[in-house]
Amino acid sequence: MKKYDTLVKNAAGRTVPEEINGRKHVPFQGVGKHRPQGRKHAPLIPTSLDYPADGNKTVASLREALEKAGLQDGMTISTHHHLRNGDLVSNEIFKHASEMGVKNLVWFPSAAFPCNAPVIDYLEDGTLNRIEGSMNGPLGKYCSEGRMTGTAVLRSHGGRYQAIQDGEIKVDIAVIATPTADPFGNGNAVDGPSACGVLGYSLADYQYADKVIVVTDNLVDFPCIPMQIEGNFVDYVVVVDKIGIPEKIVSGTTRITNSPDRLLIAQLTSQFCLETGILKDRGCFQFGAGGTSLAIGHDFHQILKEKNWKARFAFGGSTQYMVDMIRDDVMDYILDAQAFDLEAVRSVRENPNHYPVSIFHAYDFHSKGNYTTMMDIVILGATEVDINFNGNVVTHSDGYLLHGIGGWQNCLHAKCTILPIPLFRDRIPVIKDEVTTLCGPGELIDVIVTERGIAVNPRRQDLLDRLKHTGLPIKTIEELKNEAEKICGKPEKPVLDDEIVAAIKWVDGTVIDAVRKVNP
Repeated sequence: MKKYDTLVKNAAGRTVPEEINGRKHVPFQGVGKHRPQGRKHAPLIPTSLDYPADGNKTVASLREALEKAGLQDGMTISTHHHLRNGDLVSNEIFKHASEMGVKNLVWFPSAAFPCNAPVIDYLEDGTLNRIEGSMNGPLGKYCSEGRMTGTAVLRSHGGRYQAIQDGEIKVDIAVIATPTADPFGNGNAVDGPSACGVLGYSLADYQYADKVIVVTDNLVDFPCIPMQIEGNFVDYVVVVDKIGIPEKIVSGTTRITNSPDRLLIAQLTSQFCLETGILKDRGCFQFGAGGTSLAIGHDFHQILKEKNWKARFAFGGSTQYMVDMIRDDVMDYILDAQAFDLEAVRSVRENPNHYPVSIFHAYDFHSKGNYTTMMDIVILGATEVDINFNGNVVTHSDGYLLHGIGGWQNCLHAKCTILPIPLFRDRIPVIKDEVTTLCGPGELIDVIVTERGIAVNPRRQDLLDRLKHTGLPIKTIEELKNEAEKICGKPEKPVLDDEIVAAIKWVDGTVIDAVRKVNP
């Protein structure tokens, strides 16, 4: 069992470690209470004397690039997740590392997917010490059962950028899978057989890492235009047969839900936004790629069109439904860090009003402003919420760590944060007395929409006042919780070990909660 010298209660009342993987961390101090000090991290100063005069940085293989980059024990290796479940690059890094006999690496992905299950072999043989990144599926289960040597650290997308920028994480080698690149290292994601549209999660990696490797399956002559990655940050370029499986990188069709309950939730959400006046002309919003979110986006499109309104911008992850809003002239711009389907990839390539951006601009809390605070409406999901409107997105009610944070925490700072969620899943109520894992403080979550009613955070009296003369089914969150328990019964709390297997960071780098080991 792992031992922790100091466990403290943070401002949210959660018991968390002050030391994680041998390094001191600040416990959560409350929303807006922690302010950073010092200067941003900076990589080593390079010299052009060490790089080819003809600009050709290509090397024969990923193994050779890793060797030239100086891969050795204990290093931190970063990757991005734009190839999602079609990624063919990240697993290869640790295969080569294992063959080289390198040990105790830290993998720092922007996210991992089920396709990364082979990484478990490298956690088992000691090549990897731990993963500091959002984990899904098999990797999350592996971590939850206390099988990882080090302690996992989960951050939001913006929190990941913040950690690199502030020097909390020093990236030794960044490996960036790039659908199209030139020999100098310029690259983009809009062209090539593995096109994924945008590389908005990789900016911090190539700006701050000591060494940067671009891996591509579509090498073009200099200059590669557009340049979503700029070659003067890149050390080596590797050409391989295939960086991704296209049908698993993006979905050809991301579909609206056909569940009657989910469609009702979407309808209630859209009606709520319209009747409270938060959906309006020249407004801006973000919604995800899940079936319920897409249904809400479709409703928004129809309302904007009927009212002769035009949204100023939406922030992506983008889908065909968001792209249709630009095509139908009901929205000016998409600002996009990730494309979720083929129509979105095509739109990024062809439409100048669909503009790729880094996550830095929207989500990094240690910056000079965030796009999220400008958004009128953000639509998010959750695995659990509690009667104080706290939210959980990483663990299920059984305590298993099966999801990543993504941009969820960062989006809570929008003008109105709405969680359209079912009242129960698999006959387990979603609304609890207390969430299993705290990912977002209730003071930042404004509205819960279920198929059986809408709960508005009492802090939002302004919204409650606007709803007095509507026909919407407004209930307290306690009423929704009791209704779910009448149908499903009161769920038992999971029995968890004292051992901490993962720490959950808040957007400012403080520790908001810890995940305990599940005894399978």
